[in-house]
Amino acid sequence: MDTLNELPSAALSGVARVLVHGGRLTAKAAEELTLQAKDRKVSFVEALISSNTMTPGVLAHSLAHALSVPLLDLDAIDAQKIPRGFLDAKLIAQYKVLPLGKRGSRLFLACADPTDQEASERIKFATQLSPEWILVEHDKLSMRLQEQNASAAQALEAISAADFDFEVSAEEEAAPTNTEAVAEVEDAPVVRFLQKMLVDAINMRASDLHFEPYEFNYRVRFRVDGELREITQPPIAIKDKLASRIKVISRLDISEKRVPQDGRMKLRFGTKSIDFRVSTLPTLFGEKIVIRILDSSSARLGIEALGYEPAEKERLLHAIRRPYGMVLVTGPTGSGKTVSLYTCLNILNQPGVNISTVEDPAEINLPGINQVNVNDKAGLNFASALKAFLRQDPDVIMVGEIRDLETADIAIKAAQTGHLVLSTLHTNDAPSTLNRLLNMGVAPFNIAASVLLITAQRLVRKLCENCKTPTEYPREALLKAGFREDELDGTWKPYKAVGCSSCNNGYRGRLGIYQAMPISDEIERLIITQGTVAEIAAQAQREGVRDLRQSGLVKVALGATTLEEVISATNE
Repeated sequence: MDTLNELPSAALSGVARVLVHGGRLTAKAAEELTLQAKDRKVSFVEALISSNTMTPGVLAHSLAHALSVPLLDLDAIDAQKIPRGFLDAKLIAQYKVLPLGKRGSRLFLACADPTDQEASERIKFATQLSPEWILVEHDKLSMRLQEQNASAAQALEAISAADFDFEVSAEEEAAPTNTEAVAEVEDAPVVRFLQKMLVDAINMRASDLHFEPYEFNYRVRFRVDGELREITQPPIAIKDKLASRIKVISRLDISEKRVPQDGRMKLRFGTKSIDFRVSTLPTLFGEKIVIRILDSSSARLGIEALGYEPAEKERLLHAIRRPYGMVLVTGPTGSGKTVSLYTCLNILNQPGVNISTVEDPAEINLPGINQVNVNDKAGLNFASALKAFLRQDPDVIMVGEIRDLETADIAIKAAQTGHLVLSTLHTNDAPSTLNRLLNMGVAPFNIAASVLLITAQRLVRKLCENCKTPTEYPREALLKAGFREDELDGTWKPYKAVGCSSCNNGYRGRLGIYQAMPISDEIERLIITQGTVAEIAAQAQREGVRDLRQSGLVKVALGATTLEEVISATNE
């Protein structure tokens, strides 16, 4: 019988050597099978099984005994319980392995060839985990991998089956050049699935889409009228291809998966183009991607469509028509600050006005306005852009957000030297914005001398006009919510959400509630003497400035929204 010392010169795989050494295969047969595998471009195990020299079961038991590797019957494992997302689909297909789970720094993999050192090194490098091999029968492993691929493709086809024309108009500057990468991002079912999700989001009036990978599933959610709702759960196998596709059309680096990235894309939908802002975030089980829909038509609706009451609208228009000074818009993320600022810019956007904006990033493209994107890597931040603006003779400056003392100081100096400055801050209401500037280190007299008006805002869901129904609340509940006794005179009725085929649980669209606080002489005095937030708020009330809750109650009395919505948005 041949021995290891008598093996032919042809390079044998680890499996071949183990079988020859254990007397299961002759050296000559091992050499022939090795050459066959090389000619057919398959693994030695595949060549061995297809030649009927050894059955998959006998091979698996022989290797398990010789290598002291645990043996598993794949038929005993529920296909639905097998975790997804531990390993890239390309590596799974290339090395014929099936991830079974992870414990600590070890990744357990089902395989038919535990001697494959190349597979071990590649997987270790890709996952930063130590592969732990578990032997399974080759035929059962191949069948399980085929079932996974087939079910994923069928599920994706079912989700994305639709007849629509959706043209990508962005320049795919980041498109990969190698053939494998092109195949990865041009996978037809994935392309159609992404297009369908974007089309559905636009038709449902969603503000953003969330693509979220988890350990055992992958889900897509849309935010409609401020509420996240789950839309579908596509196969988890597509998460990497989908992420690559989105990155390509957003001009992001498809090879970088360790750090967050931000980009944009523009897609033609029907007769109009719609911009999307893309944000990627590395999570435990892959990259979460959020796509924000930026419909430029929303910035051109006009101030009346935003939901300002007449008194608040007049205060805002009076402030932005002043030749210099600062107007601040405040509120949490997603409260509509950007749309309010763009609406103001549209009002000011005249041929004789030089307007410059610095944003992170610029969300909506406005013709006639010089828009600059922050680029921290290149040293272009809010402060450096503001300094450059002041050398370019601007009339109006918009700063996306005041984040630090340097930006605040430059913006205030610009407001004091003949420029109108618009910006945002993340604060709860108008009076607390003044306190935030003081905490940043801005001198009180500079705040008093430069700030013209602060408007705080929230978005609440708007009642559907088709199905809203009058309702009754206990008088005590209305008083507790903030209504005055004299307002409960029976001249108006509150409404409740019902729900119909044309709305989302009784709501359709959103509208703003606003607190527009001009900086009066008395409020200036309180700022300079460093009055408390409560004192400033009380003075604003005496001057007829509604707080956010009062502004929301006006919308309730008008039948535009529900009391529950207003309480939820202003319960601070």
